Amino acid sequence: MKAWKEKFMQGVFFIAACTSVLAVALICVFLFANGIPAMKEIGFMEFLTGERWKPTNEIFGILPMIMGSIYVTAGAIILGVPIGILTSVFMAKYCPKKIYPVLKGATELLAGIPSVVYGFFGLVVLVPLIRDICQKFHWGGNGSSILTASILLGMMILPTIIGVTESAIRSVPAHYYEGALALGATHERSIFSVVLPAAKSGVVAGIVLGIGRAIGETMAVIMVAGNQARMPAGIVRGVRTLTANIVLEMGYAAGLHREALIATAVVLFVFILLINLSVSLLNRRAQHE
Repeated sequence: MKAWKEKFMQGVFFIAACTSVLAVALICVFLFANGIPAMKEIGFMEFLTGERWKPTNEIFGILPMIMGSIYVTAGAIILGVPIGILTSVFMAKYCPKKIYPVLKGATELLAGIPSVVYGFFGLVVLVPLIRDICQKFHWGGNGSSILTASILLGMMILPTIIGVTESAIRSVPAHYYEGALALGATHERSIFSVVLPAAKSGVVAGIVLGIGRAIGETMAVIMVAGNQARMPAGIVRGVRTLTANIVLEMGYAAGLHREALIATAVVLFVFILLINLSVSLLNRRAQHE
């Protein structure tokens, strides 16, 4: 009876694993089957490097959206990653026990807030603030910009980075830290020179998950980025990202226009695959070193 139960549970686990793989495979088949023909019809180079997006004239160039996604995601990484890592170090090694539950609950609450609520916050608070700053220094812009979207996305990726990085730091064996102290290192140096490098794989995983959240975010970006399908002209100017382009136009798209939007999703999917592949290669190289 026990052996039968074990085989049954093995079968359940196998089916669950196959379902996950099948779901990914079906998504890949759908995207590539519908997106690649559109790229061929438009022209791969025209589609990827074209600077104009005019569906009514059947002109489909997504370079402005590619650059917009890269700029906004890079800004979110620059703002969010240092804050997230330093916060996780504080929570793991510095935070008093009385404050820790409050801080932990706050970071978990950030993860549970819907993206549309972040978008409303950005629209009501950040956009007017950036607009006032730009007017004060005569930078131009109306507040809906790369800078605003980067700040908002930097806030949104914090709980992901903090949670994963803190777990990675706490998983480092205690004798690493104690050995560094025994050799004469200070508390700070023991953490940043020994513990944090030992938790590098977990830290990188947190950053990658944060990048995935940033590059795939749609609703909040639509509300604060300006949604202008043009090449980025500065951090205080509006842009349109790949995800925003799909969501804004998929509702009324038809024919080649719809296929071009699916091809845009293919490009976004490839971006995420390349990021994950790069991180995996870096981790393997670090392990071999």
